[in-house]
Amino acid sequence: MPRVKKLDLGMTALDELFMNDKERAENKLPKIFDIPLSEIDDFPGHPYCVLDDEDMQNLMESIRDRGVITPAMVRKKDDGRYEMISGHRRKHASERLGLETLRCEVVEVSRDEAIILMVDSNAQRSEILPCDKGRAYKMKLDAIKRLPGRLSKENADPVGPNLSGTRSNEELAEEVGDSTTQIKRYIRLTYLVPELQEFVDKGQMKMRPAVELSYLDEETQRDIVDRIDETEAFPSHDQAIRIRKAYEAGEIDYDKVKDIMAEEKPNQKPKFKFSFDRLKPYIPKDYSDSKAEDYVIKALEFYQKYLKKQREQAR
Repeated sequence: MPRVKKLDLGMTALDELFMNDKERAENKLPKIFDIPLSEIDDFPGHPYCVLDDEDMQNLMESIRDRGVITPAMVRKKDDGRYEMISGHRRKHASERLGLETLRCEVVEVSRDEAIILMVDSNAQRSEILPCDKGRAYKMKLDAIKRLPGRLSKENADPVGPNLSGTRSNEELAEEVGDSTTQIKRYIRLTYLVPELQEFVDKGQMKMRPAVELSYLDEETQRDIVDRIDETEAFPSHDQAIRIRKAYEAGEIDYDKVKDIMAEEKPNQKPKFKFSFDRLKPYIPKDYSDSKAEDYVIKALEFYQKYLKKQREQAR
């Protein structure tokens, strides 16, 4: 059976932007309309955050100066309204600027094809938050497995094989440049409570411990959130593994979480380093390394006793 056809993103070339409706019809191109913003709905479950950050300010300035250069992509719904596929940031910027319409390219695609287009078009962004990426990967894999020509049993497995024998997640890995293992890790982030997802997106919690915590139920995850809030410390990968094992063994509660997270992490242990060149003048030349170490320890013990005696005499 053939592989799933890769959908064309439909990104409009510059020469297409200036075609009239007759020319576009002759070339079988989607028509471009100025659609009222009030008639465009955001894509349901849109996985990417639209932030009012510096990039948004730059986009607003660009639209204010030159207008929307690349039309947004929408599809018409059964109720006559439009559904945004690609262009949520352009829509938000236009709304903030007080504009009434948005230049859009209307495409005729199914909901699942729209999901794939939406994810693929946003994959070109320079920065995507880890949890946004996880939601996007999950949506696309779910959409791919529902496309015609897929095995029905695939519905039970988001990374199951298709009819050509190639796994859906392997296809996605080829397209996005992440390994199948990394794709699975990103998707696991979607099972975290919002507070933990925020820690990951802000870079406060690493990916691998977060993945381990994603297997916990909501109550246990919130116990971890409470502990993080109390201590401002995040579980290491090793601690997260042990918390997960305790949870799966039915031995987890808040006290157990507290005990595991209270343990000193290897990277928190103080490390003292001394240059041997600084110590060498005080150690007999014929001493081996182990004997030299004992010599230094005894010297410190002697000095400690000396300081104690000095303090007692000063009383």
